[in-house]
Amino acid sequence: MITRRTLLAGLSGLALAASGPARAQGAERMRVTATFSILADLVRQIAGDRVEVAALVGPDGDGHVYSPTPADARRLTASRIVVANGLGFEGWIDRLVRASGTKATIVEASRGVRTLKAADDHGQGHAHGSVDPHAWQDVVNVKLYVATIRDALIKADLPGADGYRARTDAYLAALDALDREIRDAIARLAPDRRRVITSHDSFAYFEAAYGLDFVAPQGVSTEAEASARDVARIIDQIRRERIPAVFLENVSDPRLVERIAKDTGAVTGGRLYSDALSGPDGPAPTYIDMMRHNIRAISQALSS
Repeated sequence: MITRRTLLAGLSGLALAASGPARAQGAERMRVTATFSILADLVRQIAGDRVEVAALVGPDGDGHVYSPTPADARRLTASRIVVANGLGFEGWIDRLVRASGTKATIVEASRGVRTLKAADDHGQGHAHGSVDPHAWQDVVNVKLYVATIRDALIKADLPGADGYRARTDAYLAALDALDREIRDAIARLAPDRRRVITSHDSFAYFEAAYGLDFVAPQGVSTEAEASARDVARIIDQIRRERIPAVFLENVSDPRLVERIAKDTGAVTGGRLYSDALSGPDGPAPTYIDMMRHNIRAISQALSS
């Protein structure tokens, strides 16, 4: 027989049981700020639900010319970790960190990668100095990024270590598969078709890793303006070598590439994602989606 006391005790136990998950769900998550959308995605892949991740420069945003806001400074102040690419990509980040007074751990995700020199075809350095910062265009480099992010998360949140390690292992396996996919796609292209014209010079790491030849009228920063001489040289090269397609980039003004395509008769091969992801409804909402979209667009244009 169920007495009033037994019933009340049972209801009390159910209430406590229900309140436990509610408290866990309501607990404030560790805040991590990434400087731009690609890094934010890498953090999310490793962090899972334990971390609240925000990007200062969002989808389709240009980190080269970004101007931080007071809200960005407040976000850094509230963050436990700030993840930056480094290599001079975010020329504004040091000033923002100082202005915010944040006590966050600053993590340079590119630490340990083998860097490439930032230079145009004439060997002249660009705005980033002597280093090309676009190291994420080589999937092998991103494996280093991910390991650096994992270690920072574990150091800041030891109770979540097992989850961070497990998600990292799974993501590294996905990156290995992506790397093979890219290599297989390029292997199917005829050697004399492996040349790509893009808006600005952000694909040197992709070129070195995978064997495509990228040519761009702009330097490694979108702040650099292409000279008339550079544009004329590329137009002559497209005509001479019968390069079939040119590509726009999501962070660059399309007018220059459209002009080159018009003057040469080359087909505009579509939009490549270089320094930023697309929005969630676009073709490149994650890093893996971005790389897969790019190689498919390139393969389709160069094999037709």
